[in-house]
Amino acid sequence: MSDFNAETGELVIRGKGRKDRLAYATNGSAEALKDWLFVRGGNPGPLFSRINKAGRISICRMTDQAVLYILKKRANEAAVSAFSPHDLLRSFISDLLDAGADISTTQKLAGHVNVTTTARYDRRGEGTKKKASELLHVPYRKPTRDQV
Repeated sequence: MSDFNAETGELVIRGKGRKDRLAYATNGSAEALKDWLFVRGGNPGPLFSRINKAGRISICRMTDQAVLYILKKRANEAAVSAFSPHDLLRSFISDLLDAGADISTTQKLAGHVNVTTTARYDRRGEGTKKKASELLHVPYRKPTRDQV
């Protein structure tokens, strides 16, 4: 709970190798977190915690397996193909890049040490490259017959 500032939306993400980074809950994610905190309560402990089959919240850390189970359950309910946390990261990265975020900022938000790791997650296709190419203007004047 101490890693989230509801007023500013700042969220400390505890990464691999004890490398923490700062992220921001904005727009829909901020609203979803506020709703979750209303249900969860303000007790110290993990921001996201277990809910037992009776619907009671247990203020203890969720396992990786529990997160995967939730994603599989939600995919089934939505009648979409199963997806993993890495699929969500891939979508996060591609959506940020599609929205115009630069790759360096996206790298930091994804928690990657190397920008090439972030680039590997980019699922955007040829249309994105074509659109980027159209951002440049190449000045060209067609030569007259005398100049040919």
